[in-house]
Amino acid sequence: MQLLNTDVAVIGAGTAGLAAYRAARAAGKRALLIEGGQYGTTCARVGCMPSKLLIAAAEAAHAAAHTDPFGVRVEGPVRVDGRAVMDRVKRERDRFVGFVLEGVENIPAEDKLRGHARFVSDTVLRVDEHTEVQAAGVVIATGSSPSIPGPLRGLGDRLVVNDDVFAWDDLPRRVAVFGPGVIGLELGQALARLGVQVRVFGVSGSLGGITDPAVRQRARKVFQDEFYLDPDARVLETARVGDEVEVRYVALDNTERTERFDYALVATGRRPNVDALDLQNTTLERDARGVPRYDRLTMQAGQSAIFIAGDANADVPLLHEAADEGRIAGDNAARHPAVKPGQRRAPLGVVFSDPQIALVGALHAQLEPGSFVTGEVDFGDQGRSRVMLKNRGMLHVYAEVESGRFLGAEMIGPSAEHIGHLLAWAVQQELTVARMLEMPFYHPVVEEGLRTALRDAQARLDEARRRARAQAQAALSAAQA
Repeated sequence: MQLLNTDVAVIGAGTAGLAAYRAARAAGKRALLIEGGQYGTTCARVGCMPSKLLIAAAEAAHAAAHTDPFGVRVEGPVRVDGRAVMDRVKRERDRFVGFVLEGVENIPAEDKLRGHARFVSDTVLRVDEHTEVQAAGVVIATGSSPSIPGPLRGLGDRLVVNDDVFAWDDLPRRVAVFGPGVIGLELGQALARLGVQVRVFGVSGSLGGITDPAVRQRARKVFQDEFYLDPDARVLETARVGDEVEVRYVALDNTERTERFDYALVATGRRPNVDALDLQNTTLERDARGVPRYDRLTMQAGQSAIFIAGDANADVPLLHEAADEGRIAGDNAARHPAVKPGQRRAPLGVVFSDPQIALVGALHAQLEPGSFVTGEVDFGDQGRSRVMLKNRGMLHVYAEVESGRFLGAEMIGPSAEHIGHLLAWAVQQELTVARMLEMPFYHPVVEEGLRTALRDAQARLDEARRRARAQAQAALSAAQA
């Protein structure tokens, strides 16, 4: 067995791992990148990029089939060539992966080690049975994998996850989607628009990560108008029947139904890849999921020389967050024990459904009742949205009563990916609603809807302050009496 010494060992060569490696090298330290699987990030291979390629095809099909309201007549039905759709998805996916692989290939050979790493101690790793690595600091960046509920595991190869979808050569006829989170909602709607018979089943009413009850209810109605969606489904039984999946469930009309599908697409969350690391050989304290407890500003696990970044820490499974976390972890692993907090950005999440969903800053469920007001706009009559026939959805913005500071927002509606960015910048700059209303709003644009919501929030802030002053005055008068 060969022995290697390095300043920083990085386990995993995904987005977080590559960022950690580069940060450690930028700090002037030796770094070793250890990878046991395929090079290429989750985003490029099976995540954000191939899913957007499928969504783009679905949007093209949907737009072509809905031109009549504009007075544009397209003769004959729209025909979706499933093989051509999936061919483009895979070709472009491979192109994006190629860019990542080029970056990995440019890393010096002596800085890369193939194999699966396991901890012998906090700073000693064994890679397969061929190498022992001694490092001053270690970064865990092992990513995550789809989580499969027990009752669905008996479906065999008729059970697929998002990774499998992008290996299809053709589109299936019928798919049952379990989990209307980001992945399930995006892929479920895209498949439906491409002519696949889709049923989307959820639990507990959750939908696309939305926590605001009014926004969630609006989203539910919008999507149910287009395809079958039950966020609080009663699935009675799933079974493998030949080459099909049979699902027995209680439908939205409260009748019991049994249907068969070509596949069950399971999008019920992801679990961090930490089980095979032999973390029991370290000094780390772990939570119920087996994930090391860590400081999300420094990425340090306890007081050890181990840092954890990206999907492996089960915090915010988004590419830009993984890149930031990897950079912080790599820099601190290089400077350990003199670690320092890194910059974390304002929370921002986007679901690329149609309409899109944007979640920014503090969400409704995270706010203390009575401490904030909500400003609202309904996109049904918003000018630019109506011109484009994109006038579906609503936006809620949240502002702190005491300071007037903008706290966050939840939205389903047109241009949510762009409005979400504006609002994330406002959160990070700690702007007040009044200050945001001083910014320019062109006419006619969808962002005028944002101004409407901000104006509503400001009016509610003014009213809340008037009530507070009146109550204070009444209390003073009562005390003097």
